[in-house]
Amino acid sequence: MKKIIIVTLLFIAPIAVCFAQNSEEKDKKEIQKVLKKQRIAWSKNNIEEFMDGYWKSDSLKFYGANGITYGWENTLERYQKAYPTKDHTGILSFRINDISKISNEAYYVLGEYHIKREVGNADGIFMLVLKKIDGEWKIIADTSS
Repeated sequence: MKKIIIVTLLFIAPIAVCFAQNSEEKDKKEIQKVLKKQRIAWSKNNIEEFMDGYWKSDSLKFYGANGITYGWENTLERYQKAYPTKDHTGILSFRINDISKISNEAYYVLGEYHIKREVGNADGIFMLVLKKIDGEWKIIADTSS
């Protein structure tokens, strides 16, 4: 009986590892799709569509040079004030340096951004925390500088 259990475990373990890796790769691809949609929306000067990637909650946190902004509405207002026109939003590009799993429903993303724009280019780094909420990946915390 012990041999059957051991053989069964030896057979199941690699399958479980493979499934977990496939699941993580799927999550990372879905997160990259969210970020790509945001990049495209930003570059079209559509901040409202860009904000679709964020958790629409008062618990959303954005941490930047001016401190912490709490909530989806306040974050939207912050973006609209800081980037009032197409000349300010420009064309966004970024490089994702790392996507790491925190838990089954959360990841953090480390990256660099570049905005080519008429009022002067902008470069910086970011760290995002994304969580799967109601079947969709949403940014729940953003640190950008």
